[in-house]
Amino acid sequence: MTHPTSLAPESLLALLREDDHVPALICPDDGTRVSHADLARIVPDLAGTLARIGVGRGDRVAIMLPNGPEVVELLLAVAALGAVAAPLNPAYTHAEFAFYLDDLDPGLLLVPAGHGEEVRAAAAGRTVADVVLHAPGPPVLSVAGIPAAPGGPFDPANPQDTALLLHTSGTTKRPKQVPLLHRNLMASARAIGAHYRLSARDVSYCAMPLFHVHGLVASTLAQLAVGGTVITPRRLSPSRYWRHVSEYAVSWVSASPTTHQQLIEHGVPAGGIGLRFVRSCSSALPPALMARLESVYQAPVLEAYGMTEASHQMTSNPLPPAGHLAGSVGIEAGAHVRIVDRQGRDVPTGQSGEVAITGPGLTPGYLNDPQANAESFFDGWFRTGDWGRLADGYLILEDRIKELINRGGEKISPPEIEDVLKAHPAVADAVCFGVDDEKYGQVVGAAVVLAGEATVAGLREHCRGSLADFKIPKVVHILDAIPRTATGKLQRARIADSLAEGGL
Repeated sequence: MTHPTSLAPESLLALLREDDHVPALICPDDGTRVSHADLARIVPDLAGTLARIGVGRGDRVAIMLPNGPEVVELLLAVAALGAVAAPLNPAYTHAEFAFYLDDLDPGLLLVPAGHGEEVRAAAAGRTVADVVLHAPGPPVLSVAGIPAAPGGPFDPANPQDTALLLHTSGTTKRPKQVPLLHRNLMASARAIGAHYRLSARDVSYCAMPLFHVHGLVASTLAQLAVGGTVITPRRLSPSRYWRHVSEYAVSWVSASPTTHQQLIEHGVPAGGIGLRFVRSCSSALPPALMARLESVYQAPVLEAYGMTEASHQMTSNPLPPAGHLAGSVGIEAGAHVRIVDRQGRDVPTGQSGEVAITGPGLTPGYLNDPQANAESFFDGWFRTGDWGRLADGYLILEDRIKELINRGGEKISPPEIEDVLKAHPAVADAVCFGVDDEKYGQVVGAAVVLAGEATVAGLREHCRGSLADFKIPKVVHILDAIPRTATGKLQRARIADSLAEGGL
């Protein structure tokens, strides 16, 4: 197999091909079908329209749209200009939109016509373009009620241009900005395609949000790169999912363990399903769920390991006849992997240490954060913050060094929730942490010290004004004091363990 490091750098324009016989994107909700030839025409047309609006190389364009072909078309159009796409989660609250828009400072915001009241309010003073959906045709852009002029000339992007700007949900108060270049994204897409032996005959089902690298790179770009088809529903529904899998001859699906669990817990079809393989990523796959999925699909379930900083996939279990191992995230499949000590030196074979990676998908570094870059990058390698070991080439993750809460693949920053809780007039102190959960892997837990009258229900309601539902603490403990180290630092994992055992 050709290793991705041996491939010449490419721009995302390499995804476009003149093939009118194979669908590139299908929306099963309204029957929209976009062939590869259609996509090769739509993307430059939209890019030209954006250029007429005033978008140029290096400009940032925030995209707040539900899943569907239009997200892919517009994201590729922004990237085709050499501009930078910044997709946003439609579920964010006004406060969250305000933060991300302030941090990203986009020159243009794309929002569905007639929708997005929260993001529009947060974008006061910024240029907003309405995206008018004309299924089964391409979207039409309108600014201040005036349809944008059709495509104009533009200089196409090159492999070194930044295509995507995403945020991490870091353990510090301010999430870090991760720029991903065209060459990063294409290298990752090619590596995924090679690892799973994808071809134009394959049909991927995009079960994950397109504002995450999981859904965008693995489910979508990797399949488009080999000339195949991506099913892009606007909303994931377990009942419709099984019908879509059969109707469109889906050959593989990738999702987080939580999403996989949701898809099978409300019943599965009685007959054969016919998938070639099932992929799981974004959080740890419990061995029991892996066994259940293999029983349902009668296909290998392959756990993978990815990060935003690596343009998604770094390792994955391989297809048969090679072994796919429960409890392992597999072999190198997009990045080179080392296990290192705190000085960045290799640990003895078989011993545990921090997982470090390098490869063509790796971001050139966080934007405007020299301290984070100094802590995370060394000699061309990136410290993942995960603790693990290698066994016969298979990576086994053992623990998280970082303190992110991983709720079904959604990475949540504890300090963000702590700040919201502390803004309540009755809260004197607060700490947040992950609580083990059978369905989601983890949910948000919190402990607070009160300086006035408040109830757990009232604290949770207070959070609703500033946080998306998945960030609101499910478990809240009221304490007399929150323990800290001698230097005043919180040890969230230790506090969580003590509370779970009935301490504090």
